[in-house]
Amino acid sequence: MPEKRAKLILEVAQAIGTQLEMPDLLAALNNTLKPIVHFDAVSIVILEGDVVKVHWAHIEGVPRNTGECFESVVTRYASTIKVEPPPMQLPVAHHPISEIMKSGKPYVAPDLEGHMGFDTDEPLLNHGFRSYIDLPLINQGHLIGTIKFLSRETGNYTDEQVSLLHDIANIVAIAVANALAYEEIKSLKEQLLIENRVLQEEIVQRSIYEEIVGSSSSLQSVLTAIEQVAPTDSTVLITGETGTGKELVAHAIHRRSPRAERALVKVNCAALPAELIASELFGHEKGAFTGAMQQRIGRFEAANGGTIFLDEIAELSPEIQVSLLRVLQEKEFERVGGNRTIKTDVRVIVATNKDLRREVNEGRFRADLYYRLNVFPIHVPALRDRVNDIPVLVDYFAARLSARTGKKIRQIEKRSLEIMKEYSWPGNIRELQNVIERCVILTAGEVLRVDPAMLMYEPPPVLSVPAMKEVGSDRKSQIESVLRETRGKVYGPNGAAARLGVPGTTLESQIRSLGIKKYLYK
Repeated sequence: MPEKRAKLILEVAQAIGTQLEMPDLLAALNNTLKPIVHFDAVSIVILEGDVVKVHWAHIEGVPRNTGECFESVVTRYASTIKVEPPPMQLPVAHHPISEIMKSGKPYVAPDLEGHMGFDTDEPLLNHGFRSYIDLPLINQGHLIGTIKFLSRETGNYTDEQVSLLHDIANIVAIAVANALAYEEIKSLKEQLLIENRVLQEEIVQRSIYEEIVGSSSSLQSVLTAIEQVAPTDSTVLITGETGTGKELVAHAIHRRSPRAERALVKVNCAALPAELIASELFGHEKGAFTGAMQQRIGRFEAANGGTIFLDEIAELSPEIQVSLLRVLQEKEFERVGGNRTIKTDVRVIVATNKDLRREVNEGRFRADLYYRLNVFPIHVPALRDRVNDIPVLVDYFAARLSARTGKKIRQIEKRSLEIMKEYSWPGNIRELQNVIERCVILTAGEVLRVDPAMLMYEPPPVLSVPAMKEVGSDRKSQIESVLRETRGKVYGPNGAAARLGVPGTTLESQIRSLGIKKYLYK
């Protein structure tokens, strides 16, 4: 008998030694044990503090598709027998591992219909399992979890069978420990790769201006706010129109923070398809959805220890808003298709060009998330509200761009400066930078000139209230028509203000005066 036992243990070791993935290892293990004792499922839970979490499982007769995660297999099996999937995470006290920790011995449940000792037992019975043996997984003297063998029949398990499974569990424990170590190493490596990629992108894509330029009082208020909040870990909400330099403010906060040595991970929430934003932010497990051929860590994992900058935060769907709220509150999340809770230490900075309070009032943004984000608000002024900074910015851009193109521009035409100071700059600093770059390219001598035709429109006088009344319903219809074409967008080169030939602030005033609900056109 000892020879037969040793032979079987050797066969088990050989069977599981040829498998790279744990679900396949469990399937091979179950198949090898069939001549001695038959089981219908095998699962492994890992001890993580005060909870245990199911990490891998194999169910006999339920094939696993290539790349499919075990949660998907379990959920698919549950749906075929019309029951809820079993819990993938439980407190230690509600699982047989609590008894194993006390006794140091395997836990045997011979008949669940006759006796259920733990909260995990009823879901197992609902899934058709009548008995099981739970065995400790010990690695280097430490309990790392358990392996559970389940049967659809009652179990008159002999001491010899339990002892054999105990010896096999010791072999499996080595494979489990290696798999966990591999997952951790892979995750760290992937995080380093993403962090490196983010830093390279930052170097390549960094704006030509590295510091915030200007001396106006409104800008000085922003700089003061940056210095105040940077040393803290507080969440920052940056507001301002498109092109005002919100990302530059986020960079300045990060560079002056204790996290400056780690990456600033940027995510443009408006640029990602709704179906991919969860995977981008939180990562996904292999097989979580069609095309998920391997595990991928998300931006929150990549930013661990550093800062994450979420631009266009108002564009997040309600579902993702809930997930983000949890990250802010609990500092944890799960990857898409996964059940393992991942802790994260990330400083969050968000930005938007929308009025979030209005978005909340109109039901498009969660109030509880807004209050979580609005810890330290910083409003970046529009360029038209800091006109005195325009000459400084023009000099700065002209000097940097002329040096880059090899030209020698020594002065700015006075009339050109006046034109630029009179213009409302709906695209703000980004538009100013683009205009100066075009001027530098076209300039043949040492004096930079701006052709008024480069600007989208000449700023007309602001309409008075009597004039607005005279315009009446015709003007309202005209504005509504243009808002319909621009989907409610007021600012920017393709916004309603540009099409109507008025400053954005003027159009906003007209919209309010005429009682137009622009959000209806988004």
